[in-house]
Amino acid sequence: MVFRKLVSVDEARRILEKSLKPKPAGTEFIPLSEAHDRVIATDVASPLNIPPFNRSTVDGYAVKAADTFGADEDHAVALKLAGRVNVGEKPRVRIVQRTTAEIVTGAPIPDGADAVVMVEHTSRKDDSVLVYQPAVLGENVMKAGSDIRKGEVMLKRGTVLSPFEIGVLAAVGFASVEVYGRPKVAIFSTGAEVVEPGKRLVEGKIFDINAHALSASVAQLGAEPLNMGIVRDEYDQMQAALKKALGMADVVITSGGVSVGPTDIIPKVLDKLGKPGVIVYGIAVRPGKPTTVAVIEDKPVFSLPGHPASALLIFHLFVRPVLLGMGGKKEEPQMKVKAVASERLFPARGRRTYITVTLKRGSSGRIVASPVPTGLSGAISTLAKAEGFTVLHESQQFVDKGQDIDVELFKPEFYYSLIGVKERQ
Repeated sequence: MVFRKLVSVDEARRILEKSLKPKPAGTEFIPLSEAHDRVIATDVASPLNIPPFNRSTVDGYAVKAADTFGADEDHAVALKLAGRVNVGEKPRVRIVQRTTAEIVTGAPIPDGADAVVMVEHTSRKDDSVLVYQPAVLGENVMKAGSDIRKGEVMLKRGTVLSPFEIGVLAAVGFASVEVYGRPKVAIFSTGAEVVEPGKRLVEGKIFDINAHALSASVAQLGAEPLNMGIVRDEYDQMQAALKKALGMADVVITSGGVSVGPTDIIPKVLDKLGKPGVIVYGIAVRPGKPTTVAVIEDKPVFSLPGHPASALLIFHLFVRPVLLGMGGKKEEPQMKVKAVASERLFPARGRRTYITVTLKRGSSGRIVASPVPTGLSGAISTLAKAEGFTVLHESQQFVDKGQDIDVELFKPEFYYSLIGVKERQ
């Protein structure tokens, strides 16, 4: 079996979008303690005002603003002290004309008061408070509902919950929140040469990199990885493994077994499991040419190359957008920066070429991108060493040394350290 027809990266995406409409994997209610980085499944309206009462924003004295008119450093206004208002308790005092109550920051404004004079602008004398600066109506008072109004939509469906949004939910009394479910992703590696890490490595074998690297990539997107281990390149075992994976997961990812060798049987198996079957069988891309994509009864199966760097790059290009959509998240553009090429770069003939690069500051002060040696293209260290990648399109003949290029970053934090910025502005 050979590649039927290589399709371009853009055509592969169009085929996938036409064949599959990613939908969130249901919803569930979870406690706020587990809600970080989850996606809200419905608009959330506040059941109450925040703050729920008029509150003081300073330590001082609750007053009727009109009673303080004319106060200055030379002519203090004397008000009778009627009591004190503390945080967390209902005021037991009412402010009437020419009276005041001591109040602390955050405490509710007592009935009758319409402003608070800062303690710095007062002094005490027996049971009187001397006010040296007039207050205006509403001064130092945070009105009920001035932060969040009852019935106001605080958070929109699709919002990714950070500590800030979780704080907002807690502020209005939510103990749990409805979020989109985490899509389940079954992952397994294929091949007689791979061995699970931790087991004895005999000559001719290699440890399974892909299942673990891909599982981490899935988890990073908020999906739930199901590492199903290693499956041998035998038709019956492969068929059983894929059937099991499709039965328990929303998405299936395999690595290896998609080239044109005698043991590369995954495309044959996939075409027998359901409709429409294989929709992409080979992409005009480097690395990652053997990539196969199938849809089996509305469930996508991504069969990635066995080389770790190729598998992770294809995951980034094709699997990532699908998992984000199934998790209710919007795909945000990855950060790109300008750099200059350290040497002449050539694309693979007729294929879109993704070249991983390292970055450094050149003698001119500009950022220089140097390709990771091509001899390492099948090694995991390619991505471990690279700070990002640049794309050479099919129509390009080459990129000349010193030419400006765009670099999509794997590690934005490294770039910030390179340009001397501690954090993103």
